[in-house]
Amino acid sequence: MSESWAIVSGKVQDGHKVASGQAENSPYPIGTIKMQKPFFKALGLDLDSYYEGTLNISIAPYTFTMKNPKFTFPSVEWTDKHPPENFLFSQCKVIFNGLEYLGWVYYPDPSTKKAHFQNPSIIEIIAPLIPNIKKDDEVKLALNTNEILLKDAG
Repeated sequence: MSESWAIVSGKVQDGHKVASGQAENSPYPIGTIKMQKPFFKALGLDLDSYYEGTLNISIAPYTFTMKNPKFTFPSVEWTDKHPPENFLFSQCKVIFNGLEYLGWVYYPDPSTKKAHFQNPSIIEIIAPLIPNIKKDDEVKLALNTNEILLKDAG
C-alpha cells in the first residue's frame, strides 16, 4: 500500500515535561523517552538520533485515532513504577519555518497508561531537535492516512 499524506495545521503546546525529564517532581528525572528508547530499539525502532522529549502539537478542531501504525509494541515493561504499556508509532513530518523534519507520532496507548490523560487533539511527536521552535508556534504536520485517522471534532 502506498503512503498517503494529509497535511494538518497545528500549534505547539506545552507538555507535561515528563517525557524530556524537565518536569518538577517527576518520578522519571532523566525523562521517559530516554528510559524507553532502548526498549523501542530492541523492538526495531531506533530513536537514537531524535530529541529525548516530545513535541506536543494541537491539531484542534481535529482529533486522531491510530488505525494501522507502522509500529505497535505491546506490553513494554520500561519501568517498575506501573504496569507495562502499549506504544504505537506512525512516521510523520513536521514542517516549521519552511523546513521539513521527519519524526514519529508517539502514542502511549491510553488503555495501558492509567496515570496520564492526553487531550485527544494533541499529537505527541518525537522528532530531531527543531531550532527555535516554541509554544504557540504554528506548524504543519504531514500524517500518513493509512496509519492515522483524522476526525473533525468541530
